[in-house]
Amino acid sequence: MKSIFQHGCCAPRDTQAPLAKTLSFAVLHFSIAFTVAYLLTGSVLTGGLIALIEPACNTVAFYFHERLWLRRGAKADRERGHGHGNLSGLLGGQGREHQR
Repeated sequence: MKSIFQHGCCAPRDTQAPLAKTLSFAVLHFSIAFTVAYLLTGSVLTGGLIALIEPACNTVAFYFHERLWLRRGAKADRERGHGHGNLSGLLGGQGREHQR
């Protein structure tokens, strides 16, 4: 993946970025789901089934969610980004922009 530092903030978007991000998220999610399900059930089979079914559904939903956001043109503000602190700031909480 190309870094924003290599090509600047106004470089053309990498059209493969949503897919790469989705796949890395899937690996992380599968790992966490299996670990939690295994620890709760003690069964490798049950843990494996839960780890495959639940994150697979979320991964597909996440991919289309990312594509929709890109299509809408949601761009990160260079100063604020898309972090959770910014969302709480928009909703009246104490985001990063209020702590400066």
